[in-house]
Amino acid sequence: MSQKFSLVVDGKPARVDADPAMPLLYALRNDLGLGNPKFGCGKAQCGACTVHLDGAPVRSCVLPVSAAAGKRVTTLAGLGTPGKPHPLQQAYIAEQVPQCGYCLSGWIMTAAAFLKENPRPTDAQIRQAMTGIKCRCGTHMAIMRAIKRAAVNMA
Repeated sequence: MSQKFSLVVDGKPARVDADPAMPLLYALRNDLGLGNPKFGCGKAQCGACTVHLDGAPVRSCVLPVSAAAGKRVTTLAGLGTPGKPHPLQQAYIAEQVPQCGYCLSGWIMTAAAFLKENPRPTDAQIRQAMTGIKCRCGTHMAIMRAIKRAAVNMA
């Protein structure tokens, strides 16, 4: 049974007509036409679907759209703009992190929430915070450099 849900996506009001149990990821990609987040595993294990829900990182592939009703959802596209990118987006470019880019949303959205709470992290804290985000291209060292660069620029 379909219901109407209102939420704010990347700062703009949005309405979705969906089954309450449908994953938020499907509403973002299929109903609202967003290119990110990505579908990776569908089991909240890879992180490619990570978005912020009222500022906290969540795996949108397992979060029902009904849980996002009335809340703010931020995707990678809403984190920064081409004219004013988020410090993590700038750092990823500076460190030449992107390979295929499939996991990018998960890494950046998780790191953005982490750095907001922990602006001066150690390497061990960064590694712990990023546990569970998967990158098959093997750019982990560049990702670490980018997160550390962003932390310095955000502090």
